[in-house]
Amino acid sequence: MKDYEIVVGLEVHAELNTDSKIYCNCKNAFGLEVNSQVCPVCMGMPGTLPTLNSKVVDYAIKMGHALNCKINRVCKQDRKNYFYPDLPKAYQISQADVPLCENGCLEFMVDGEIKKVRITRIHIEEDAGKLLHDESFAGSLVDLNRCGVPLIEIVSEPDIRSSAEAKAYLDTIKSILQYIGISDCKMQEGSIRCDVNVSVNEKGAKEFGTRSEMKNVNSFSAAVRGIEYEAKRQIEVLEAGGTVAQETRRWDDAKGVSVVMRSKEDAQDYRYFPEPDMLTIVVDEERVNKLKESLPELPNIKIKRYVSELGLSQTDAVLIAEAMDKSRLFDEAVALNMCSAKNISNWILGDISKYVNETGKTIDETELTAKNLCVLIQQIEKNVISNSAGKKVFQVIVEDGSDPLKVIEEKGLAQNSDTGFIEELVKEVLANNEKSINDYKNGKTNALGYLVGQCMKASKGKANPGLVKETVTKMLND
Repeated sequence: MKDYEIVVGLEVHAELNTDSKIYCNCKNAFGLEVNSQVCPVCMGMPGTLPTLNSKVVDYAIKMGHALNCKINRVCKQDRKNYFYPDLPKAYQISQADVPLCENGCLEFMVDGEIKKVRITRIHIEEDAGKLLHDESFAGSLVDLNRCGVPLIEIVSEPDIRSSAEAKAYLDTIKSILQYIGISDCKMQEGSIRCDVNVSVNEKGAKEFGTRSEMKNVNSFSAAVRGIEYEAKRQIEVLEAGGTVAQETRRWDDAKGVSVVMRSKEDAQDYRYFPEPDMLTIVVDEERVNKLKESLPELPNIKIKRYVSELGLSQTDAVLIAEAMDKSRLFDEAVALNMCSAKNISNWILGDISKYVNETGKTIDETELTAKNLCVLIQQIEKNVISNSAGKKVFQVIVEDGSDPLKVIEEKGLAQNSDTGFIEELVKEVLANNEKSINDYKNGKTNALGYLVGQCMKASKGKANPGLVKETVTKMLND
């Protein structure tokens, strides 16, 4: 079998979380009563005139800046003509040849390496309605609540070479959308979905193979499975001497297969032409610059910094950076310069994550502050308290915001590191455990753990366990 290269390009559709729809004042909200958020404009009634929601333009420009795009300050909107039951006008207002943002790039980390994917374009458009199917009625019904919900479409160049790279790219796009506050990215509500273009070619070939497109893949894990299936399918076609057809396919995640929908249409099949009812979009330079200045540090930049400057693993860096409340706490704690960044990361990904998962709270909804977290970690690093005592202190400070030092004092959790005290303690325990001493000297190393445990028990958990182990080992080997 020949050696093949997988080539993937992605089109991500993200619903914007504006208050109203893109061309009318209807509410932009999910889950409301069927056909309750509609008006003559979004229902496509003859003679109605759309008016562009300026917030949509601002949000698209923010994403353009985040993906290092050129912003086209003068652009237009176009009609994309196609007939489908949930599109009452029989055309979608979109952008064809002059998108709002183009020629960008996104850098993100995959397996410890920086991967760069070029961004072809980001354009604004309206969403279509939704077909409803149910066993309680025959045929299909149409809900137009989603008609006119604002979307941006983010189109990548075919720079992705594996399903793992595609997953990392999609995760990065999602976290950026959330960081800049323009989409809630709830996949279960269809807020973010993607079309996946896949082709295969022999390694070293000058041209890409014929691509197929899988439409409206509704989860990133489904995108991974779809890419792997489609690449395997195309390789099998080529190995059998066949030709891959250019076509649009539908990914059936339940069955784990893609099925043909139609032969792939090209752009001319949509008969794009400039939208006659809309004015040219003109954005002044000052507004474009202000939108750029409003961006926070983005998660892909944070991940790179956490790995290169703070020594976190890529896995830990991603887990912290992609959750805004975790990264906020981490950055605030690191800035205090009181304890190790690695230990802060371990607490956030360990006990803190466990607490928020069990309670359903976000970190911001707890009483935990960066200062209190650092004081707690500092006491563990200085061997004032043990790790297990630290967990007890954490349970208090996360609930009521108490001073960790006060909690340690009130609960008597400070461990004793006095060498004289520990030596006397160890001597007493060894004097009463001759059998365990003989076991240790006969090669039964678990006897050491037993003796350390007896010392800790005798000190009622107050002795420094590290010093106890060190002293026990020294006395046994003398």
